[in-house]
Amino acid sequence: MNHILRQLPAIHELQQDKRFTQLLENKQLSKGKVTEWLQEAVADIRKRVLTGEIEGDQSITFTDSIFSRLSERVSHHSTFALQRVINGTGTVLHTNLGRARLSEKAINQVVETAYSYSNVEYNLKQGKRGSRHDLIDELVKQITGAEAAMVVNNNAAAVYLVLKACAKGKEVIVSRGELVEIGGSFRVSSIMEESGAHLVEVGTTNKTHLYDYEHAISEETAMIMKVHTSNFKIIGFTKDVSIAEIKPVACAHNILVYEDLGSGAIYDLKKDGIGQEPTVTEALQRGADLVTFSGDKLLGGPQAGIIAGKKKWIDQLKRHQLARVLRVDKMTLAALEATLKDYVNEEVARETLPTLKAIRLKKDDIQKRIDKFTSSLSPFWNTEVRNGVSQVGGGTMPEVELETELLLLANENIKAQYIHDELRKGTPAVITRIIDDKVAFDFRTIEEEEFEDLHRRLQDIPREMGKII
Repeated sequence: MNHILRQLPAIHELQQDKRFTQLLENKQLSKGKVTEWLQEAVADIRKRVLTGEIEGDQSITFTDSIFSRLSERVSHHSTFALQRVINGTGTVLHTNLGRARLSEKAINQVVETAYSYSNVEYNLKQGKRGSRHDLIDELVKQITGAEAAMVVNNNAAAVYLVLKACAKGKEVIVSRGELVEIGGSFRVSSIMEESGAHLVEVGTTNKTHLYDYEHAISEETAMIMKVHTSNFKIIGFTKDVSIAEIKPVACAHNILVYEDLGSGAIYDLKKDGIGQEPTVTEALQRGADLVTFSGDKLLGGPQAGIIAGKKKWIDQLKRHQLARVLRVDKMTLAALEATLKDYVNEEVARETLPTLKAIRLKKDDIQKRIDKFTSSLSPFWNTEVRNGVSQVGGGTMPEVELETELLLLANENIKAQYIHDELRKGTPAVITRIIDDKVAFDFRTIEEEEFEDLHRRLQDIPREMGKII
């Protein structure tokens, strides 16, 4: 063992190797940091020799192995953990892949805002300190009909703030059929407990009547909360109570009516025959005093939680200490403002916002994308096009299936799982599905500007296996 260890080169000798100098020049890393990683590589090999994992004789050399490890470490350091991916799944609002894609206008506004100073909390007209809440207030009012609005960092935060600020120590009435759990084990009942509000369940899982709410109201009741069940649907023997029905009862007892919409539809997809998702405007018109919804779902903007409704309650929320804790940064505000501006003209919104465009994409348009992509595809791949369905995703409209066309690729010499895994591991990563031992691509979520990269990634696979296209 000792004779093997003696063959480990000294650090100063390794620093004289041209590969060490090349790493410093190419990656613009400090000599100290690369030396530290070099020492770690040597220490790891020494440990493996001592534990018997590495055996050898007098002719063994470790230099190549050390520099191979060092090169991998430098490469890993130079690669961002958060990377762009090509979404071939067809799920438009894929939670694991970042949900909504931003519009070009929103991206440009984020870049400009991030690159320079901005008036995030400065009133240019008055020449004094301003409020970041004011930046989107007018836009939300204009497109939803709300009296006022504010933004926090996500919809879960919006729900928490409303409960904490408006119902702490008081009772909140919720139908049992609306006590939902969303991704990450986020439960309405749990967040209500954390907020200090006291949950009062009424009705049953499948049926809740107006009299259930009426009988539950007490002197301790502060709020009736409606939760839109956007991530599941109960069908059959069911009954629920609308905000419009609840509102007169709540008004008679001076109780706040609050609805958590979650998905945040501003554009009415029902006009296109897609789902039955209520819009924010509809919720407010039905009588909700406050409505909360997401920025990065059907709205098609950045991650944010938007609270809209009566000015009396919004002002109370803005004054709460948690408003500062949950506030969003200037880049989120920039992206959100640019997204909301498109909704001022509905025709503009549905043509410029990637989320609305992808959801509304017709089957024939997807077929055209496939035809264009396969026209320059290598004959190495066996292709098949078949009917399929896309999902809206993001816990939104679970009952909606969007008709699509799927491109299935295969090669008799390569297993589909291998192709699927290799596409995921490369740059850019390509996320696909496997159907009938073939790799499936849904071009609803693959844009034409991504074709070149996808072609290149597909060319890499046979090359890595020693094939020639």
